[in-house]
Amino acid sequence: MSLPVALKPLWCALTHNTQPGLKWLATAALAVGLAGCANIANTPPGTPASQVVQQFGAPTVQCPTANGGTRMLWSGQPFRQVAWAIDVDASGKTGPVQPVLTDKHFQILREGVWTPERLLCEFGPPAEKSAVGLPSVRQIVWSYRYMQDGVWYSLMHVYLGRDGERVTRFHPGPDPMYERDRFMFD
Repeated sequence: MSLPVALKPLWCALTHNTQPGLKWLATAALAVGLAGCANIANTPPGTPASQVVQQFGAPTVQCPTANGGTRMLWSGQPFRQVAWAIDVDASGKTGPVQPVLTDKHFQILREGVWTPERLLCEFGPPAEKSAVGLPSVRQIVWSYRYMQDGVWYSLMHVYLGRDGERVTRFHPGPDPMYERDRFMFD
């Protein structure tokens, strides 16, 4: 096993230091650092779904697929900007891990009819559900936190029309949770 560069000083402190307090601290820091290495995105295709669930916990959403399998989705919503989906075949083997909260993946909303159920199975639960507009033209909006262009804290706003039954449009916008006050005299 090769240690990440950032963890090598901790390993040296652990193996070469004789002070018990420092050794304990280095051990704890190394354990935390190694625990952070587990990432669902590194799951190889063909891994049994039960093993993925055992390692990363139950998925946020599970939906049946047309081919008799299951789509499993782990979401960091409402506060994190990530969600990963894995399609599992009928035999329980996983396909590749797909990050779903990306500009590129949101473009799939341009194709076909999108119901709330289909939206939930594709992207997981939104960070926020709201209604916008005047009462006569009010629309239901699901907003997903994500990193626009991999850099900007943003929300992808997905409009589900007045009745909330199908996607009518979508667009990104800044995430107010990360916006600072822009006024000079606050």
